[in-house]
Amino acid sequence: MARATQTFENDQQRPAWQAVLVTIFPEMFPGPLGASLVGQALDSGIWSLQTVDIRDHASDKHRSVDDTPFGGGAGMVMRPDVVNAAIDSAREKSREKSTADLPLIYLTPRGKPLTQERVHTLANGDGAMILCGRFEGVDQRVLEAQNAEEISLGDFVLSGGEIAAYALLDACIRLQPGVIGSEQSLMEESFEKGLLEYPHYTRPQNWDGHTVPEVLLSGHHAKIDAWRLDQAKDITRERRPDLWLSYTRSNQAHELG
Repeated sequence: MARATQTFENDQQRPAWQAVLVTIFPEMFPGPLGASLVGQALDSGIWSLQTVDIRDHASDKHRSVDDTPFGGGAGMVMRPDVVNAAIDSAREKSREKSTADLPLIYLTPRGKPLTQERVHTLANGDGAMILCGRFEGVDQRVLEAQNAEEISLGDFVLSGGEIAAYALLDACIRLQPGVIGSEQSLMEESFEKGLLEYPHYTRPQNWDGHTVPEVLLSGHHAKIDAWRLDQAKDITRERRPDLWLSYTRSNQAHELG
């Protein structure tokens, strides 16, 4: 059975972290966020989910949210008046100032790349309001008027912001206390120490002719930690030279300091 999202009118208690989705497809939520550990956290009240249907704020009988772009060109653009009304409605219906002041995030390929550092900052706050764009995007004027932060998940294009919102919210919610059982596992993930994560192995010890590195079977924790660090460095240097450059510069600055 699909898990129902909370509405502002019936919301009696706010959990510590709040997610507000402004979208023309509210039925897409919680979607994948209703499964696994994040879904359990939603059920237990660690975070809350509210959706605002942009079409509810259209002024015509067809509930239109888009129009042709000035200057010509293909596609349609989401109207500033309709989108702005939806955002204002989300803030006005809130009975808690913390929700009214949630950062507004617009997910777009032209935004600043999302980093684990930014995820931590959002996760440590009260929550986030996410504007999910569609068509060719949202009129620039409403983004500026609402002081929206434009964030990109990568150098690719999706059909809309809803799927990108799944990723952003999952990244933030899994950092909430009580969602992930082992806090140590969070500290050893990619990007937490400026490096990509080292490779993992489990049983069987010999699988299809492939064996586990001997050092992992040694029981010598110092040697294991050193091997894992070396692996993380090698992988980062090979796959993400930009991260490797940042890591080496950071370490050099720390040594000089």
